[in-house]
Amino acid sequence: MSDILYEVENLNVTFPGRGGETRAVRDASFVLGRERLAIVGESGSGKSTTGRALMGLLPPMAKKSASKMNFAGMDVRGYRDADWQKLRGTRISMVMQDPKYSLNPVKTVGWQIEEAYRLHKKCTSAEAKKRALDMLNEVQIRNPEIVYQQYPHQLSGGMGQRVMIAAMLISEPDLLIADEPTSALDVTVQNQVLRIMDRLVRDRGMGLIFISHNLTVVSSFCDRVLVMYGGKIVEELKASDLRNAKHPYTKALVASAPVLGETGQKLATVKRDPAWLT
Repeated sequence: MSDILYEVENLNVTFPGRGGETRAVRDASFVLGRERLAIVGESGSGKSTTGRALMGLLPPMAKKSASKMNFAGMDVRGYRDADWQKLRGTRISMVMQDPKYSLNPVKTVGWQIEEAYRLHKKCTSAEAKKRALDMLNEVQIRNPEIVYQQYPHQLSGGMGQRVMIAAMLISEPDLLIADEPTSALDVTVQNQVLRIMDRLVRDRGMGLIFISHNLTVVSSFCDRVLVMYGGKIVEELKASDLRNAKHPYTKALVASAPVLGETGQKLATVKRDPAWLT
């Protein structure tokens, strides 16, 4: 694959517990280019933990190891917080699931969008404000001058998520990790946010890791899919080939997803096999 952004080999993440260590990610390996890569699976499958490991955002008690973790040719396995802070916001950004938990309630929208730009770019206040207003326009916010001065509680869920996307992309990173970015939104707003994200990623030639449990969205929005079960990648395939999956877990996920417009559907139950983790 040309223009590789991230190479990961044998990524493992464990968390301590009363009953021993929990293996949240097991020997995960993949290569990411300037494409839209989905990571799918049920809750607890290790999707979000994988995304946070790639960002250096794991909690202190987590144990992380890998044979290789190269971002843009740089070995990030030994990176400390100071090293990650140079990458986060400039080369890698992350959009979380629900903006009301990510946006600071006591800071204005404009201040928060400008923050990453001010931290990593040498600029005047006027330049930062102009860049923030430009980003609000790019994510199709009406009346950006008004929204710029508002606080998060004054925004709808869809507007809040657009503000988060603007804040994460203002420094023009190479990679955006989107962790369930539309699951808290209704279907109409989901589609609007996805179209905006799709346009921005394509126009900027970025890489995208799209973490989701919604196979319907993934099949139409992404290029490739990694399917995770119990922290392990059990299948990798093109998003357009999800209906032709080989692994029984992927087949069960596809079969359990309802089809819009069809009534009286009998959805499959996911039956698990311990052998999948061996």
